[in-house]
Amino acid sequence: MRRLLVTGARGQLGQDVCRQATARGLEVSALDLPELDIASQEAVRACLQATRPEAILNCAAYNAVDRAETEFHQALAANALGPRNLAVEAERLGVPLMHLSTDYVFDGRATRPYTIADPPNPLGRYGLSKLRGELEVQALARRHYVVRLSWVFGAGNDNFARKVLGWARGRASIQVVDDQVACPAYTADLAPALLELLGSGAFGLYHLANQGHCSRHAWAAHIVGAAGLGVEVVPVSSRAFPTPAARPAFSALDTFPLDGILGRPLPPWQDATERFLREIGART
Repeated sequence: MRRLLVTGARGQLGQDVCRQATARGLEVSALDLPELDIASQEAVRACLQATRPEAILNCAAYNAVDRAETEFHQALAANALGPRNLAVEAERLGVPLMHLSTDYVFDGRATRPYTIADPPNPLGRYGLSKLRGELEVQALARRHYVVRLSWVFGAGNDNFARKVLGWARGRASIQVVDDQVACPAYTADLAPALLELLGSGAFGLYHLANQGHCSRHAWAAHIVGAAGLGVEVVPVSSRAFPTPAARPAFSALDTFPLDGILGRPLPPWQDATERFLREIGART
């Protein structure tokens, strides 16, 4: 693989994927809105004809979980129709397509991390749109990778970790929910793992995240402590912060068998969080 097309290239994960791919000597076509709308089949076909990639990594997505309840067509366009268009054109060119999905395809009623064998059952329309995208890619592109991620954070854009730092500024205490549990996933760790998988030829469905899982509250407490902020992090129920879309209570991901394919698991989420804080200058 020499030529890689990255869609959603200006997102926090897309930025790290492009950086890592370039460092590996790949020729990267890094595209995002407005120059490429993957929901347009005509635009996708023209893009692939112009760039002639040897692999496609789709980081593009509609991630507004709450707005998806009322903007379902927009969510479907980006999260289902876009992946379908990429899958059709990848199959036409005979190149592999990697599509990124989410832990929100699960309902959160499990008591242990979800495996790739567990049946999806999304709670909200965002998760439903992402599940539809998975199914389109699996049906239409024979050489596909579908990789579910959870609680993604990186230096490139806004995310939960950055929000915690913002909430903590100038306050003695903050409230964070303790009844939502999943796996933080640092883009600096995800990007090289995704590129290694993309080059492996081991097509299929995978889960990827940093080792371990935690509640939003436990993660926030670690962020505040690692950043040296003297702020109390108070645990509260999700009922204290009602949202239009329900979140899965427990959506930790079991990363078997991907750890074996990569030859290693990703570092623990605590280590990843501390490296992130150093990257953005919030920890020495």
